[in-house]
Amino acid sequence: MRLIMPPQHTPPTRDTRQDILDAAQIIISGKGFAAVGLNEILSAAGVPKGSFYHYFQSKDAFGEALLESYFDAYLKALDTLLQTPGLTEGERLMLYWRKWVDTQTNGDPEGKCLAVKLGAEVSDLSEPMRKVLLRGTSAVIERLSGAMKNGIADGSVKIAGEPGQIAEMLYQTWLGASLLAKIARDAQPLLSALATTRRILGKLGE
Repeated sequence: MRLIMPPQHTPPTRDTRQDILDAAQIIISGKGFAAVGLNEILSAAGVPKGSFYHYFQSKDAFGEALLESYFDAYLKALDTLLQTPGLTEGERLMLYWRKWVDTQTNGDPEGKCLAVKLGAEVSDLSEPMRKVLLRGTSAVIERLSGAMKNGIADGSVKIAGEPGQIAEMLYQTWLGASLLAKIARDAQPLLSALATTRRILGKLGE
């Protein structure tokens, strides 16, 4: 008699390394990099304390991986937003900036911009982390520049200047506004940045 064996169900493999990075991003977005201990991160991730150095050679290497993971996810989300159907390129750009205001003012550390939180802190502490920040922010600016070029082509963006320079200037404006909003605990710097962005992109009616 032939035995019919029940199907074998392989349990899903847990990505422990990514679990650590995901837990760390939320905590570090609220407290900063230097103020957070490894035990706090591992406890939040539900990972044994001795496991950290199996996945990361040092805290600096961990910080580098954290920022790489953050920017990978951020850029994918930005690419998706800049392909939002039914909107002009100018409307997509303004949607991006409005979402920036929302994420920076909602009181939830998840979703906060790590470039804002860690830029000044880790750039002096770790050269590898500084380089990841530079690559990540440069990639954001490049995408914004590309969207502006597309907006000029479809008539929804009207700027007085080269798109790459305008994108860089606006990104710098928003980083500064985010820092001032944190210092003042007030959304007004971000709302001012939004009004400035509308004017620069020729979107005064939105």
